Amino acid sequence: MRRIAHEFLERQGLTTVFGNPGSSELPFLAGPPDGFRYVLGLHEGAVVGMADGYAQASGRPALVGPHSAAGSGNALGALTNAVASRTPLVVLAGQQVRPAIGPEACLTNVDAPALMRPLVRWAAEPACARDVPRALAQAVFEARAGSARACPCR
Repeated sequence: MRRIAHEFLERQGLTTVFGNPGSSELPFLAGPPDGFRYVLGLHEGAVVGMADGYAQASGRPALVGPHSAAGSGNALGALTNAVASRTPLVVLAGQQVRPAIGPEACLTNVDAPALMRPLVRWAAEPACARDVPRALAQAVFEARAGSARACPCR
């Protein structure tokens, strides 16, 4: 599914990822296609700010990857600014592996879509890898249609 997601993002022109990765994002970041670029930020607020500026300057949606629950929370202040500017962002927030969600292990986002929902046009947490490409497609569609309001949380 990672290859399909990467191919979809490449076709959409979303080949620059702004992020502050943790272990939950590493599988997505492993082996990206040629032409993908990762812009590392040391805090999710800075990451969203960089993506906000990039999207405004390019006129296209930008891809943001904050780290799981705490990182998504850290991103909310900058995301508020992006929403006010109607900046088209696609936010891919990390999540713990499925077995860690029930026991609420450290950094588990118990209800990932609910955390972002007040600020985004659309939010989802795909239940399995097969659901990720469809969630990405919806997120990109919503970002382009509504500017700054798309977030598939995985």
